[in-house]
Amino acid sequence: MANEFPQAVTIAGSDSDGSAGMQADLHTFFRRKVYGASILLACVAGNSYGIHAAVDLPEDFIDTEFKALADDYKIRAAKTGMISDSKIIRNVIRNYKKYDFGPLVVDPVITTKHGNVLLEKEAYKTLRDELIPLATVITPNFFEAQKLAEMDIKSKDDYVTAAKKLQSLGAKNVVLKGSHDDPKQTTVSDYILLESGKGFWLTGKFFDTERKNGTGDSLSACIAAELAKGKDVETAARIAKKFVDAAIEDQLPVAHKVGPINHWAPADDIEP
Repeated sequence: MANEFPQAVTIAGSDSDGSAGMQADLHTFFRRKVYGASILLACVAGNSYGIHAAVDLPEDFIDTEFKALADDYKIRAAKTGMISDSKIIRNVIRNYKKYDFGPLVVDPVITTKHGNVLLEKEAYKTLRDELIPLATVITPNFFEAQKLAEMDIKSKDDYVTAAKKLQSLGAKNVVLKGSHDDPKQTTVSDYILLESGKGFWLTGKFFDTERKNGTGDSLSACIAAELAKGKDVETAARIAKKFVDAAIEDQLPVAHKVGPINHWAPADDIEP
């Protein structure tokens, strides 16, 4: 019967080098045995040395992408990635509310993994005030969590406080990714706060490598894939942590500088 196979959609930009953005999401969907659809918002020309050009797609085209998928596919989970400005963020919000694409995983792409701000003030405010309240799960990196929670995170108690503040913005579940800026650290701990109020830590090895491009995209995509298969948020988060850690550990010899993670590395039968 048509549309029985689990399907998820990435709503994001295309990275021409395939290491992050929509391509990383689709790699992840494929590896987690979920059919991946895509709604393209922008195109980025880049490689392991950096981004060289970017262009947004017209809003009427984005509208048509949403409608085309809704008319034919049964999307069971969705995730967002980098959305460049307020106009396109609001377009995504309007279309997500219009169509039934299942639970939404919001990867709030506000800063880089090193803390550099990517969104202008107006777009940041629109994402915080209008998109995040729609999130079933939000997956900020360490710096994004500090900005959204409007606080410094220096201790485990701070992680818990920040996660609660993110929930107060409207996100039902929070996956707050731990800091990995200290080359002397041996582990990375992420804090998860569920809608039920349950909070717990997921700890994995720290890998001192430049081949980490697409980590955040893949984590949020893996959560979306597991939700599309009917898993609960806790199970999805546990699987995603193991998936990404394995993809970082087994390095892929591609490109020269900031390389991609290895989506082939994780086992097919990851257990939470």
